[in-house]
Amino acid sequence: MNLRRWRRRRCCCPWENLERYQALRQAIFADLAPRSAIEWLLAIDVAELSWEIQRYRMLRHKLLETYRRKAIEAALRRIDMVGIDPDFEDRAAYYTQQNALSWRIDPVAATEIDARLAAYGFDQDAITTEVYVQAREVLALFEGLLNAAQTKRMLLLREIRNQRFLGGSMRGPR
Repeated sequence: MNLRRWRRRRCCCPWENLERYQALRQAIFADLAPRSAIEWLLAIDVAELSWEIQRYRMLRHKLLETYRRKAIEAALRRIDMVGIDPDFEDRAAYYTQQNALSWRIDPVAATEIDARLAAYGFDQDAITTEVYVQAREVLALFEGLLNAAQTKRMLLLREIRNQRFLGGSMRGPR
């Protein structure tokens, strides 16, 4: 396995851009200007945690997009499936799901669906509330991951500062 593929596997998920990771890492190294091997190790950890934080934020955003589609689908079910004959519920549910997918990818369909939802009292605030209600547990997980990574990053930055304050010496008393 070549080094480039190994780095991509180590640092980036398949959908991530290795060049963006390297640019972030280089910017962090330039800012921190590590002076010793220990500072370099700490700077590498800061860069990787910073990348993880960006990843968590992007994944949280994608998660909210998915839950928004599900919230649109749930609202459409409340509108379109009232009074549906039980024999046609599965077929109607399928079309409702397809409409929700169209809402996400087709601007014309999205405008029409938004107008239908609004006519039944489902404004964007109601949809957003539904999104957060549905996603609350997963959002709490991401919040924990973000907070943990940010705390670790701050501790590493503090350690770099302490290393410099102590003159870069890791040695104890002689």
